[in-house]
Amino acid sequence: MARKTTPAAGRSADVSPRIPGPLDTRTFLARHWQKEPLLVRGAFPAFREPLTKDEVLRLAGDPDAESRLVRKQGRYWSCEHGPFERARLDRLPRRDWTVLVQDTQHFSREAERLLERFTFLPRARIDDLMVSYAVPGGTVGPHVDSYDVFLIQGRGRRRWKIARPGDVDFVPGLDLRILARFEAEEEWVLEPGDMLYLPPDVPHYGIAETECMTWSVGFRAPTDQEFAAGFLDHLGERLALEGRYADPGQGAVRSAGEIPEALVTHVTKVLERLRWDDAEVRAFAGRYLTEPKSHVVFEPRARPLSLARFEAAIAERAVALEGKARLAHSRGAFFLNGECVEATKACAPWLRRLADGRRLESVAGAPRAVRELLHAWYRDGIVRLERGGRPR
Repeated sequence: MARKTTPAAGRSADVSPRIPGPLDTRTFLARHWQKEPLLVRGAFPAFREPLTKDEVLRLAGDPDAESRLVRKQGRYWSCEHGPFERARLDRLPRRDWTVLVQDTQHFSREAERLLERFTFLPRARIDDLMVSYAVPGGTVGPHVDSYDVFLIQGRGRRRWKIARPGDVDFVPGLDLRILARFEAEEEWVLEPGDMLYLPPDVPHYGIAETECMTWSVGFRAPTDQEFAAGFLDHLGERLALEGRYADPGQGAVRSAGEIPEALVTHVTKVLERLRWDDAEVRAFAGRYLTEPKSHVVFEPRARPLSLARFEAAIAERAVALEGKARLAHSRGAFFLNGECVEATKACAPWLRRLADGRRLESVAGAPRAVRELLHAWYRDGIVRLERGGRPR
């Protein structure tokens, strides 16, 4: 059976639930996901980049964006953090530097749409869409990532080399985690529309052969330490233990610097009282996985529509999550931007659709509680109204 063709990325809001390219999703997940690299030639035919070169360099100067400038001069590397004045970037040499901008989906509707092409995987795992603009020779050096990544080639050409995973040593004294040793086993030159998937911990090295842009879809992978520390913080916010240490029978001591055994025993008993259940773990996971990055700020709308005018507007317009908003659900519970959502059961089908697709084409027939909740999120700058591709 012929595969249904999908419009080029960024050209349509219609989302394909399969991996870009000829390989079917089930085969990719079984053979490659978190196992082996995969090169897909022509994964995005007639690829249209979410941002132009000028837009990327302007974004590198935006104080709300996270950007870096990496330069290589002989054996020496440097890494600076933005924002960067455009005039300064224009004065840089013609070779051996690259600018990286994180979370382009926060600033571009087209970047949001490109991320939608990867929703054959859970949204909770998708982190961001980063762009790398490089002049010839531009690179961030040989390195490894702790997450899965899809590298999509935009304009120009970039050579990628990969090595066998092994012991990891970094060049000392650098603000970059560049591998001290790297022996390439395979290499390819990616052309516009090509895509390279890399699982975690695969050493790789990308070098711009021409002026180029590469779009990187990264997947979050918190460490067990991060999960555990986060959960303990979560418990600390919600605990309400009664009691206090007391020692009315304390006698005179010979060693004033020694911690009393009775106090240690009391602490042990307090910790044994800590309990949690599946619902508590689920609440933590939902809050943790939807927590925005530390630099993300939601600006309330200066002149929002009233509830009545908002309800009239959503009769004709779609409602979409802003690119930096995170909404997730788990067994009937909903989580938005690190908080539990207080909503009635009648809201659940609508919130599930919004979390899955990040957009409600129509809110016709939605309960009033849904309309009121969406209006509150609209006022807070978390959702927007869209019609004909023009958000309000």
